[in-house]
Amino acid sequence: MLIYLISTAIVLCVIHVFFNYNRVARALRKIPGHKDAFIIGNALEILVSPDKLMDLLRSFAKKFNGIYRFWCYPIGAVTVYNPEDIEIIISTMKHSQKSIIYNVIKPWLKDGLLLSSGEKWQTRRKILTPTFHFNILRQFSVTLQENAQKLVAVLEATSGRPVDIVSVISEFTLSSICETAMGTQLNEQDTNAARSYKDMIYRIGHIFTSRIARIYLYPDLTFKLTSLGREQKELLRKITKFTEQVIDQRKIMLGNNVNIDTIKEAEEYDDIFMKKKKKVAMLDLLLSAQKDRLIDSAGIQEEVDTFMFEGHDTTASGLTFCMMALANNRDIQNEAAAEIKAVLADSNRAITMEDISNLPYLDRCIKESLRMYPPVHFISRKLSEDVRLSNKYDVPAGVGCHISIFDLHHREDLYPDPARFDPDRFLPEQCARRHPYAYIPFSAGPRNCIGQKFAQLEMKLVLAEVLRRFELQPVTRPEDLSFTADLVVRNKGPVYITFTNRVATEE
Repeated sequence: MLIYLISTAIVLCVIHVFFNYNRVARALRKIPGHKDAFIIGNALEILVSPDKLMDLLRSFAKKFNGIYRFWCYPIGAVTVYNPEDIEIIISTMKHSQKSIIYNVIKPWLKDGLLLSSGEKWQTRRKILTPTFHFNILRQFSVTLQENAQKLVAVLEATSGRPVDIVSVISEFTLSSICETAMGTQLNEQDTNAARSYKDMIYRIGHIFTSRIARIYLYPDLTFKLTSLGREQKELLRKITKFTEQVIDQRKIMLGNNVNIDTIKEAEEYDDIFMKKKKKVAMLDLLLSAQKDRLIDSAGIQEEVDTFMFEGHDTTASGLTFCMMALANNRDIQNEAAAEIKAVLADSNRAITMEDISNLPYLDRCIKESLRMYPPVHFISRKLSEDVRLSNKYDVPAGVGCHISIFDLHHREDLYPDPARFDPDRFLPEQCARRHPYAYIPFSAGPRNCIGQKFAQLEMKLVLAEVLRRFELQPVTRPEDLSFTADLVVRNKGPVYITFTNRVATEE
């Protein structure tokens, strides 16, 4: 018996040395982090539910100074949240490949623009870039404004009662992305399906983050055998069915009339599009590219899944927390409303893009909200070569580099009293003093968010329309928020606001 115990101990020690004293492990051990456990390294440090993971990561950020590491063979990672290191990682295409944690969403978004790399990413980006050119956004603004009016009608029906804005705004942003980027208007039956789609997105985000926190679920074979794996498979089947219907509806609408030159420069594309007086959706560009054999039907499905998710869920998160912040800061809200009134006077006319450009204070409110509550709170890259970070730590190639946007945006040395909502942080002279990578709600560098102008336009239009009509009264307060780990920033519970008619209030 003793010989077996000794042999087992020797084998375990050999495994421990192999796992935790190889070149990568030794290099990472020089970086601040938690004490390694025997054999399994730091695996137990993150073994918590999604509801607790966000709080855990915030505690890590407070404990360490701008960087900490994680190791559980064969997965190594460093998390950075200082602008100097972030610039090193994302300012060029050198480290453009996404890290291993994105594998958990690969069964859903596959090789869409979010996850692809190399030549495929460059081709897709080139196809899709014209969608977000200024003149195309001008046409989109008409649809966004119409949908904002519908949102106002929904809020008016609440009759001054507290309303959970999470679901209300999500339905608005989903409808907007369908009608603009996808060129498809949802009917009543589609709307019911869209609500189910939205709910399924919430659930699948929970599954993804549950898997990220459990190293033993990283292998696909292991995960597929679990109840979470089986649930994910069924959810993805239903989600894909919804987006397939969106694609089919647009194909029916267009018939054979899909002949846009997808590789033209944006300005040339604009001229053609404006002369024809025809609304062209992002999906049209993909369908046209399919005729040019630049993309196949599977590729179209990948991009539609990617943009349907990113185009509605991130913007819904941004609008939710911006409205909550304005409701809880009455003076700031009133100043934003006064600016809107000065531009629009007492007119009930539609808000135009020219009006939006004349609302700098509202713009600063949005930027400050995106600082405090960045919808995409976390991005990650795989290092293509050994990297020396600004604090002189050497990180070996192949390691994942996680960038915590949330923790970056809450650094006291960059944003004094970071929990305070202060739009004046984004006055031009204040911005000029900060590092260019100190504020990255849409990422930065060559792989920045392709749809950021669309998202900003949508947020400005909606907030201007809501603030000209309503006074936002606080129900949920910042101290009530408790975030759950997800693909986007979410509160664990509802976010309530009371909307009171502004004219009646002023009288």
